[in-house]
Amino acid sequence: MQANALRAAFPRTLPVMTGYLFLGTAFGVLLQQAGYGVFWALLMSVFIYAGSMQFVTVGLLAGPFAPLSAMLVAFTVNARHLFYGISMLGRFEKRGPLKPYLVFGLTDETYSLLCAGEAPDGVDKGWYDFFLTLLDQLYWIAGSLFGNLAGAALPFDSTGIDFAMTALFLVIFVEQWENAVTHLPALIGLGASVLCLLLFGADRFIPFAMVVIFAGLYLLRRLAPIVQVQKPSSEKTEATQ
Repeated sequence: MQANALRAAFPRTLPVMTGYLFLGTAFGVLLQQAGYGVFWALLMSVFIYAGSMQFVTVGLLAGPFAPLSAMLVAFTVNARHLFYGISMLGRFEKRGPLKPYLVFGLTDETYSLLCAGEAPDGVDKGWYDFFLTLLDQLYWIAGSLFGNLAGAALPFDSTGIDFAMTALFLVIFVEQWENAVTHLPALIGLGASVLCLLLFGADRFIPFAMVVIFAGLYLLRRLAPIVQVQKPSSEKTEATQ
């Protein structure tokens, strides 16, 4: 049962593998250049496992000890998980003892894979979700370890390497934009972010932007209960003809 689920999940995770190996490597290099070795890279990638927050953590480790500030930053950076994590509660509730790890391992990219569909016929759904999540984390761990070791063996100028995570989010945004039937949700997000950035500044705008985006999407949902956000697949289109 587990073997079938692993074989079904692995091909689906290959796109994430290419991204996570590169991004994990970038994180590992930055961590090493901040003075933290491979053991720290392993611990952070196993127990924190939050790509963008791990990049931020490198700076927090180099700064003064401020746990409350670190908690606020962590909440702000990862607040987006509140939005798409809620949509997975019903699905994860059916996964029994696998649920805690599925909740912990839910990242942007793993969420995209889970949203792409259920397990193939004949494959256990719980174990399929589990291996999607586990493989993605293993890719990140492997990249961070490689980057840390490579950064120690081959010192180089890492200026700009921290932009890798931002670049990933831009690529995801463009892909979602191209596949969307309506651009209203994206425009609400962009407009709210720019407005809050101008009003509250770069250091404090994210929590306010999240609230405005949530309110905007809620109103959009109320005004247009049926809003398609993805282009219908060819199979669904043919089925309706």
